[in-house]
Amino acid sequence: MARRTRIEMEQTRAALLASARAAFSERGYAETSMDDLTAHAGLTRGALYHHFGDKTGLLAAVVTQLDAEMDARLQAISDSAADPWDGFRSRCRAYLEMALEPEIQRIVLRDARAVLGGASPDAQHHCIASMEGLLDRLMRDGVVAHADPQALAALIYGSLEEAAFWIADGEAPAARLLQAGTALDLLLRGLRADTHAGTAQPA
Repeated sequence: MARRTRIEMEQTRAALLASARAAFSERGYAETSMDDLTAHAGLTRGALYHHFGDKTGLLAAVVTQLDAEMDARLQAISDSAADPWDGFRSRCRAYLEMALEPEIQRIVLRDARAVLGGASPDAQHHCIASMEGLLDRLMRDGVVAHADPQALAALIYGSLEEAAFWIADGEAPAARLLQAGTALDLLLRGLRADTHAGTAQPA
């Protein structure tokens, strides 16, 4: 009986997450009511309160889910790249490109920043740690100029995150993505060890 109850609770939580994700993506956080969320999932407010506390807690859980999916996509880009530097560049560019995806743009880059203040500290730390590992490898391979990898990862992650917010907030996000991509190439060229050795090559 206890095992069935746990499964039912997991199903209830998943149903509320799916309902919230669809509603927040379509209408936005501010325009979605508690009744919208529970009615679509066929559940009660009590279930929402039990699992997430309130609507803000539900938004945080949806953002965590999306963050995990985004991270998995970015990691797959790194893992599948034949060349680590190309993989790193593609990963950074893909992060910016996600700012054009309606669900990510509205929930992660608009509502989460307005309501939650941005990504959770755990998500930020995970992203920085992942980028730190990639940069450390590139430094050991002599591709990226030597620096403290954690500090460099924090700087690059912060730049990418702010650029994604900038893309999502603009009236012409596609145009902003092109501008951000050009700026990103300039930024990444400055990391190359061959640039610092005086033999700069295109990134």
